[in-house]
Amino acid sequence: MTAAQSLDGDFLALADPYRRELLAHCYRMMGSLHDAEDQMQETFIRAWRGYDGYQQQASLRTWLYKIATNTCLTALQSKSKRPLPSGLGAPDSDPTADLVERHEVPWLGPLPDRLIDDDANDPATVVTSRESVRLAFIAALQHLPARQRAVLVLRDVLQWKASEVAAAVGTTTTAVNSLLQRARAQLELAMPTADTLVEPESPEERDLLDRYVAAFENYDIDAIVELFTKDAVWEMPPFDGWYRGGASIGTLISGNCPAKAAGDMRLVPTAANGQPALGLYMRGEDGVHRPFQLHVLDVTADGVSHVVCFFDVDLFEKFGLPETPPA
Repeated sequence: MTAAQSLDGDFLALADPYRRELLAHCYRMMGSLHDAEDQMQETFIRAWRGYDGYQQQASLRTWLYKIATNTCLTALQSKSKRPLPSGLGAPDSDPTADLVERHEVPWLGPLPDRLIDDDANDPATVVTSRESVRLAFIAALQHLPARQRAVLVLRDVLQWKASEVAAAVGTTTTAVNSLLQRARAQLELAMPTADTLVEPESPEERDLLDRYVAAFENYDIDAIVELFTKDAVWEMPPFDGWYRGGASIGTLISGNCPAKAAGDMRLVPTAANGQPALGLYMRGEDGVHRPFQLHVLDVTADGVSHVVCFFDVDLFEKFGLPETPPA
């Protein structure tokens, strides 16, 4: 074995256990799975090139996070923030108005849980916890300048010391504390009022999801309306509108959904951003159900409080969803 092969083997064996949590970190910074995968790949390339000179003055995990953070900061210099429609600043939309697509907007994207889930007994799960990748939190991070975003994630999500953050992003501890204070204040303004979410995989969540699936598969608009809380929000990038309340959501669906009758839609469960999600398949003229939307839900004791529908059908493969729903 050559020295280069030994270096490759040593590096990969030591770095691979951090791959999932580094992907989650890059996603928090970038707001897009595609961008996060690109930056994680760049992180591993940079780390591999520099591994021979790694002096172990910090843990390998800390060293990798430092590289990942700075890789993302460099990438963000040439990228716009990634909003959801509700983050564009416009009021909620008229559900009877025409839908407007905005493909020029770099929309926020979802993150498959299957790509970041770790063993429940692994201490590293703190960095891939549900709260730290929820869509609402990631959307709020998009309101922060890149350096503030990095400081807040390193301090409040990863629980690094201010001195460690300062070393990672190339600034002083005083500057880190100032950036963190501003970031927290901005995040508080950007974060919506949090609903009390039911426990994941609890009987309450399973019951509501079962009713959600049944309502859509039966194309029962009244039942769909009843699923939502009073101030529920529905949004569906790349369309720039967003809609508030069950009645508006029902009107939107009845006026725009291609489905016409029960059986036109099939839903398959998955998980995104630590939240329940459903792949929705629409029946075509040939009778075959094909990928149509990915729904990511906030589920509360009072009903569904938020749904983001993603029309990027390429996401189905990332989420491990089949090309057609099971029989």
